[in-house]
Amino acid sequence: GLGAGNIGVIASRRGIGKTACLVHIATDKLMAGKHVIHVSYAKRVDHIISWYEDIFKEISLKRHLEDAMDVHDELVHNRVIMNFSQQGTSVKQVIAGITAMMENAQKDTEVIVVDGFDFTKADISELEIFKAFAVSKNIELWFTDEYHRDDSDGSVLDKNGVPMNLVSFLKYVDVIVLLKAEKDYLHLYLLKDHGKIISAD
Repeated sequence: GLGAGNIGVIASRRGIGKTACLVHIATDKLMAGKHVIHVSYAKRVDHIISWYEDIFKEISLKRHLEDAMDVHDELVHNRVIMNFSQQGTSVKQVIAGITAMMENAQKDTEVIVVDGFDFTKADISELEIFKAFAVSKNIELWFTDEYHRDDSDGSVLDKNGVPMNLVSFLKYVDVIVLLKAEKDYLHLYLLKDHGKIISAD
Protein backbone atom coordinates (compact mmCIF):
# COMPACT_ATOMS: atom_id res chain seq x y z
CA GLY A 1 0.00 0.00 0.00
CA LEU A 2 0.88 3.65 -0.14
CA GLY A 3 1.10 4.20 3.61
CA ALA A 4 0.55 7.29 5.75
CA GLY A 5 2.83 10.23 5.01
CA ASN A 6 3.36 9.23 1.42
CA ILE A 7 2.36 10.54 -2.02
CA GLY A 8 1.11 8.30 -4.79
CA VAL A 9 0.40 9.21 -8.42
CA ILE A 10 -1.88 7.47 -10.91
CA ALA A 11 -0.73 8.44 -14.39
CA SER A 12 -2.29 7.88 -17.80
CA ARG A 13 -3.36 9.54 -21.00
CA ARG A 14 -6.68 11.39 -21.02
CA GLY A 15 -9.81 9.29 -20.63
CA ILE A 16 -8.18 6.05 -19.41
CA GLY A 17 -9.64 6.01 -15.89
CA LYS A 18 -7.54 8.04 -13.45
CA THR A 19 -10.47 9.65 -11.69
CA ALA A 20 -12.27 6.32 -11.41
CA CYS A 21 -9.19 4.85 -9.71
CA LEU A 22 -9.10 7.72 -7.21
CA VAL A 23 -12.78 7.21 -6.45
CA HIS A 24 -12.18 3.48 -5.88
CA ILE A 25 -9.36 4.30 -3.44
CA ALA A 26 -11.57 6.82 -1.65
CA THR A 27 -14.58 4.47 -1.57
CA ASP A 28 -12.47 1.72 -0.02
CA LYS A 29 -11.65 4.05 2.89
CA LEU A 30 -15.24 5.24 3.15
CA MET A 31 -16.52 1.66 3.35
CA ALA A 32 -14.13 1.16 6.26
CA GLY A 33 -15.81 4.04 8.11
CA LYS A 34 -13.07 6.59 7.43
CA HIS A 35 -13.40 10.15 6.20
CA VAL A 36 -12.13 11.19 2.77
CA ILE A 37 -11.42 14.56 1.20
CA HIS A 38 -11.55 14.66 -2.61
CA VAL A 39 -9.74 17.71 -4.01
CA SER A 40 -10.54 18.55 -7.61
CA TYR A 41 -8.82 21.03 -9.88
CA ALA A 42 -11.46 20.51 -12.58
CA LYS A 43 -13.88 23.26 -13.56
CA ARG A 44 -16.84 21.01 -12.73
CA VAL A 45 -17.24 18.25 -10.15
CA ASP A 46 -20.55 16.68 -11.21
CA HIS A 47 -18.73 13.85 -13.00
CA ILE A 48 -16.88 13.03 -9.77
CA ILE A 49 -20.12 12.71 -7.85
CA SER A 50 -21.46 10.46 -10.64
CA TRP A 51 -18.41 8.19 -10.26
CA TYR A 52 -19.02 7.83 -6.52
CA GLU A 53 -22.69 7.02 -7.13
CA ASP A 54 -21.94 4.47 -9.86
CA ILE A 55 -19.23 2.70 -7.88
CA PHE A 56 -21.38 2.53 -4.75
CA LYS A 57 -24.24 1.10 -6.79
CA GLU A 58 -21.99 -1.66 -8.14
CA ILE A 59 -20.67 -2.47 -4.67
CA SER A 60 -24.13 -2.57 -3.12
CA LEU A 61 -25.37 -4.96 -5.81
CA LYS A 62 -22.38 -7.30 -5.66
CA ARG A 63 -22.21 -7.40 -1.87
CA HIS A 64 -26.00 -7.45 -1.40
CA LEU A 65 -25.70 -4.64 1.15
CA GLU A 66 -28.44 -4.50 3.73
CA ASP A 67 -29.74 -1.01 4.48
CA ALA A 68 -27.91 0.19 1.38
CA MET A 69 -29.37 3.69 1.57
CA ASP A 70 -28.23 4.09 5.18
CA VAL A 71 -24.73 3.02 4.17
CA HIS A 72 -24.87 5.37 1.19
CA ASP A 73 -25.90 8.31 3.37
CA GLU A 74 -23.07 7.62 5.81
CA LEU A 75 -20.54 7.53 2.97
CA VAL A 76 -21.78 10.83 1.62
CA HIS A 77 -21.59 12.32 5.12
CA ASN A 78 -17.96 11.17 5.48
CA ARG A 79 -16.91 12.50 2.06
CA VAL A 80 -16.12 16.09 1.15
CA ILE A 81 -15.38 17.32 -2.37
CA MET A 82 -13.35 20.53 -2.51
CA ASN A 83 -12.83 22.43 -5.77
CA PHE A 84 -9.87 24.72 -6.52
CA SER A 85 -8.30 26.48 -9.48
CA GLN A 86 -4.61 25.67 -9.85
CA GLN A 87 -4.00 28.94 -11.65
CA GLY A 88 -5.61 31.13 -9.02
CA THR A 89 -4.91 29.24 -5.80
CA SER A 90 -1.55 28.49 -4.21
CA VAL A 91 -0.73 25.09 -2.71
CA LYS A 92 -0.51 26.76 0.71
CA GLN A 93 -4.07 28.06 0.29
CA VAL A 94 -5.30 24.62 -0.77
CA ILE A 95 -3.66 23.00 2.25
CA ALA A 96 -5.08 25.68 4.55
CA GLY A 97 -8.55 24.84 3.26
CA ILE A 98 -8.00 21.11 3.66
CA THR A 99 -6.58 21.59 7.16
CA ALA A 100 -9.61 23.62 8.24
CA MET A 101 -11.87 20.87 6.94
CA MET A 102 -9.86 18.17 8.75
CA GLU A 103 -9.98 20.09 12.03
CA ASN A 104 -13.77 20.35 11.89
CA ALA A 105 -16.00 17.95 9.93
CA GLN A 106 -13.35 15.53 8.64
CA LYS A 107 -11.31 14.65 11.75
CA ASP A 108 -10.88 10.96 10.85
CA THR A 109 -9.47 11.61 7.37
CA GLU A 110 -6.85 9.03 6.37
CA VAL A 111 -6.64 9.67 2.64
CA ILE A 112 -6.87 12.74 0.45
CA VAL A 113 -7.23 12.30 -3.30
CA VAL A 114 -6.22 15.13 -5.62
CA ASP A 115 -7.69 15.03 -9.10
CA GLY A 116 -6.62 17.17 -12.04
CA PHE A 117 -3.42 18.64 -10.61
CA ASP A 118 -1.27 19.68 -13.59
CA PHE A 119 2.33 18.67 -12.92
CA THR A 120 3.50 20.58 -16.01
CA LYS A 121 2.42 23.82 -14.29
CA ALA A 122 3.83 22.91 -10.87
CA ASP A 123 7.27 23.33 -9.38
CA ILE A 124 9.21 21.18 -6.95
CA SER A 125 8.50 23.44 -3.98
CA GLU A 126 4.77 22.72 -4.33
CA LEU A 127 5.29 18.96 -4.11
CA GLU A 128 7.62 19.53 -1.18
CA ILE A 129 4.77 21.35 0.60
CA PHE A 130 2.29 18.57 -0.20
CA LYS A 131 4.77 15.96 1.06
CA ALA A 132 5.38 17.81 4.32
CA PHE A 133 1.62 18.10 4.79
CA ALA A 134 1.13 14.34 4.25
CA VAL A 135 3.82 13.59 6.82
CA SER A 136 2.58 16.10 9.40
CA LYS A 137 -1.04 14.90 9.17
CA ASN A 138 -0.12 11.20 8.82
CA ILE A 139 -2.29 10.78 5.72
CA GLU A 140 -2.06 9.15 2.30
CA LEU A 141 -2.09 11.64 -0.57
CA TRP A 142 -3.05 10.36 -4.04
CA PHE A 143 -2.72 12.44 -7.22
CA THR A 144 -3.56 11.92 -10.87
CA ASP A 145 -1.22 12.83 -13.72
CA GLU A 146 -2.15 13.20 -17.36
CA TYR A 147 0.60 12.85 -19.93
CA HIS A 148 0.62 13.49 -23.66
CA ARG A 149 -0.80 10.85 -25.99
CA ASP A 150 2.09 10.56 -28.46
CA ASP A 151 5.43 9.09 -27.36
CA SER A 152 6.84 8.32 -30.80
CA ASP A 153 9.94 10.40 -30.15
CA GLY A 154 10.50 9.21 -26.57
CA SER A 155 9.78 12.62 -25.08
CA VAL A 156 6.69 11.63 -23.07
CA LEU A 157 7.91 8.64 -21.05
CA ASP A 158 11.43 7.94 -19.81
CA LYS A 159 13.22 4.60 -20.28
CA ASN A 160 11.34 3.06 -17.33
CA GLY A 161 7.96 4.27 -18.54
CA VAL A 162 7.72 7.13 -16.02
CA PRO A 163 5.98 10.19 -17.52
CA MET A 164 8.59 12.86 -18.15
CA ASN A 165 6.46 15.49 -16.39
CA LEU A 166 6.88 13.48 -13.16
CA VAL A 167 10.62 12.85 -13.35
CA SER A 168 11.66 16.06 -11.58
CA PHE A 169 9.23 15.29 -8.72
CA LEU A 170 10.40 11.72 -8.00
CA LYS A 171 12.04 12.76 -4.73
CA TYR A 172 8.63 13.50 -3.25
CA VAL A 173 6.54 10.83 -4.97
CA ASP A 174 6.62 7.43 -3.27
CA VAL A 175 4.42 5.34 -5.58
CA ILE A 176 3.62 5.72 -9.28
CA VAL A 177 1.04 3.58 -11.05
CA LEU A 178 0.72 3.84 -14.84
CA LEU A 179 -2.61 3.00 -16.48
CA LYS A 180 -2.53 1.83 -20.09
CA ALA A 181 -5.35 0.64 -22.31
CA GLU A 182 -3.99 -2.29 -24.31
CA LYS A 183 -6.33 -4.22 -26.60
CA ASP A 184 -9.35 -5.21 -24.49
CA TYR A 185 -7.76 -4.64 -21.09
CA LEU A 186 -6.70 -1.85 -18.77
CA HIS A 187 -3.18 -2.61 -17.54
CA LEU A 188 -1.72 -1.22 -14.32
CA TYR A 189 2.05 -0.90 -14.17
CA LEU A 190 3.78 -0.17 -10.86
CA LEU A 191 6.62 2.16 -11.87
CA LYS A 192 7.84 3.33 -8.48
CA ASP A 193 7.43 1.50 -5.20
CA HIS A 194 8.81 3.39 -2.20
CA GLY A 195 12.21 4.23 -3.60
CA LYS A 196 12.46 1.41 -6.12
CA ILE A 197 12.00 2.28 -9.80
CA ILE A 198 10.41 -0.57 -11.77
CA SER A 199 10.48 -0.61 -15.57
CA ALA A 200 7.11 -0.88 -17.32
CA ASP A 201 8.74 -3.33 -19.74
